[in-house]
Amino acid sequence: MAIIISGKDLAKSKKMKMAEEVKDFAHQYSRVPHLAVILVGEDPGSVSYVRGKEKACIEIGIQNTTIKKPDTIEEEELLTIITLLNEDASVDGILVQLPLPSHIHSERIIQAIRKDKDVDGFHRDNVAALYLKQPGIVSCTPKGILEMLDSISYELEGKRACVIGRSKIVGMPVAKLLLDQNATVTIVHSKTKHIEQVTKEADVVIAAVGKPRFVRADMIKEGAVVIDVGVNRDPLTNKLCGDVDFDQVVSKVSYISKVPGGVGPMTISCLMENTIECFLKHMEEEHD
Repeated sequence: MAIIISGKDLAKSKKMKMAEEVKDFAHQYSRVPHLAVILVGEDPGSVSYVRGKEKACIEIGIQNTTIKKPDTIEEEELLTIITLLNEDASVDGILVQLPLPSHIHSERIIQAIRKDKDVDGFHRDNVAALYLKQPGIVSCTPKGILEMLDSISYELEGKRACVIGRSKIVGMPVAKLLLDQNATVTIVHSKTKHIEQVTKEADVVIAAVGKPRFVRADMIKEGAVVIDVGVNRDPLTNKLCGDVDFDQVVSKVSYISKVPGGVGPMTISCLMENTIECFLKHMEEEHD
């Protein structure tokens, strides 16, 4: 039976360490890190995610401002809010909760955030920094996935890794981080023929495809490590489930993450970590 990689437990440990670090900031820097989150509309998933971020900020001691706007907001008004936050020296990190309503150009909004306040790591300069191996802000979910693998002391060098999904948010950046650890990486996607032939050869499988229980036991080789990034609603039970059929796969692999309680909590803890890093960089620039 596989060992469960608990993102929930790892995130809890990370948050305790961050809280210890942050508690002296008010005395040392006269303020604490400040994260501003913009929530547009009432999408239940988005509301839940934002609530989780607010809770993490409270636990760690990070100042949080959540700006809530109706889904009828015009793009220009949203850009004006971002400009004000960019110019506010007391704000260290800015996050716009996705998805945005269809009448708003999401990419334009994301790129309007100052790169040194882009705690999601989505700004083109931060994406470029990742691919050029230069200092920058690393996207939270890929960062969390690598930390989960590191928590089991998994040696990626020379291993075969398969990433299912090629999104800009998870699939592509996590593939680059795996490459940086000297893994041999293959990305499969909706146009890949015979996906199972590729996944069955992988020592590590990262499932980020957005399809409930897509990854079955016959797609995974014995003893592999599986990280499930998916957050879906089971069409039969309406309960949260991942991209991996956990009940099928768990007896075949050596390590696996669950949904919920896996990658999700790590994403939030890495967001907090990115906010602290941005804060410390701003403090360093102020005192130069």
